[in-house]
Amino acid sequence: MIETIQNRRDYENQLRAAGVRITRQRQVILRILSETEDHPDAFEILQRASAIDPSISLSTVYRTMKLLEEKGAIQRHAFEGGRARFEQAAGHHDHLIDVDTGDVIEFHSRKLEALQEEIARQLGYEIVHHRMELYARKCR
Repeated sequence: MIETIQNRRDYENQLRAAGVRITRQRQVILRILSETEDHPDAFEILQRASAIDPSISLSTVYRTMKLLEEKGAIQRHAFEGGRARFEQAAGHHDHLIDVDTGDVIEFHSRKLEALQEEIARQLGYEIVHHRMELYARKCR
């Protein structure tokens, strides 16, 4: 099971364990990730990081995100053909994506999880992993 990454130091430790040097640019990226509550894509991370340190490049963002994903510290999502978005690796949850705004809302439903388990069991299966994405529009 993947533990929740709670702060920048946790991210730094993950990268150090992979033998990666923690540069000033990476420190900024890790700070952005530890403070974010949304699901930014690489360009959004770059914009936020560049406001702090203009020397940060998109390739540095991509390399850092790839390393963190490989270490299990973040999760990458490609919602319906859009740019890959990132979030802290956390306990299981599902996503509702607003098709008009692109907002990503996290949710967890015990009833839904139980129903999925029941369906799999009735079909003779055991769920080993799943990801649910609901694409929706606000009711008017």
